[in-house]
Amino acid sequence: MLPISFRRPAGFTLVETMVALVIAGFLLAVGIPSMSNWLLSNKAASANEFYMEGFRLARQQAISHNTASRLLLTANATNGQLDWQVDICFPTSSAPCVEGSENWSTPAAPAANDPEGANGFRSVLRSAANLPPVSVIAPTLLPDGAYYVFYTALGWVDTNYPARVTRLELAPAPAYAGRVRTSAIAVTLGGMPTRCDPSVAVTDSRACPP
Repeated sequence: MLPISFRRPAGFTLVETMVALVIAGFLLAVGIPSMSNWLLSNKAASANEFYMEGFRLARQQAISHNTASRLLLTANATNGQLDWQVDICFPTSSAPCVEGSENWSTPAAPAANDPEGANGFRSVLRSAANLPPVSVIAPTLLPDGAYYVFYTALGWVDTNYPARVTRLELAPAPAYAGRVRTSAIAVTLGGMPTRCDPSVAVTDSRACPP
């Protein structure tokens, strides 16, 4: 008669379960901070790209329409970040495109002298409501008090407006220092926005223009 074989009961023993829980806890302890930092870095990068898009679009519209354009930055009421709006204007001797002029396009209507009439360019407005709040990463416009950049038809920064934005810095709040690096977008007279690092020495290729 063949001996009866004894089989181990299905499932895990208490010791095996405890070992698995210890290993899982260790992996979570190591992985969660890394994942948190990765998500935070991605949020900071999205803010940087959000503002880069505004500067690029303002310059692009000036060139493509062969006329004046501007980028206006205003505080978002939800999170303290900066909404941006790109307008264009077609100046004439009797209707110049100056800061307080009503000849600029709006999100609701084209500019007064737009050659395409009612089908002309309407201002592009982007809300920063989906960006991380300023309690995580805060924008600062330089010089102090500046909130716009005007562009010529060639895509250059219009120097007739001296109180223009030359740099937008994104700095982490104190609680996130060390987890997110300070970054910046510099706007030179050529009109091209470039990423730079205000925390490095001026001799470093990543440094912001003086």
